[in-house]
Amino acid sequence: MTASTRNIIAWILQGLLGLAFIASGGRKLMDLPGTVAMFGSMGMPAVVAYLVAGGELLGGIGLLIPRFVRPAALGLIIIMVGAVVMHATKIPGGLANGVPAIALLVLLLVVFWLRRPTTSTM
Repeated sequence: MTASTRNIIAWILQGLLGLAFIASGGRKLMDLPGTVAMFGSMGMPAVVAYLVAGGELLGGIGLLIPRFVRPAALGLIIIMVGAVVMHATKIPGGLANGVPAIALLVLLLVVFWLRRPTTSTM
């Protein structure tokens, strides 16, 4: 894969993922009492709801800023691993309802891999 192709694919994924996480984090923050209640029903403290909502929003923004792409992707990967685990263990419907979380996790891993530092040889 050429560097140009890799860059185009990465930017498309970053844009789509960035918008998805900005929307998701924004929704959670706009309905904070509902978000806290949802996380509480799964046995998590309220602070986790704040961290996840803020992390999704900031991570989505970070995916759109070249300097912060890899750290943002890494933070969102951690959040999505948690989401997949929660779907597998606590959320009714199991992993079948967690397919979007799995897809987002895989796409974040692709972005993280595409934006890895490369060495140029001359």
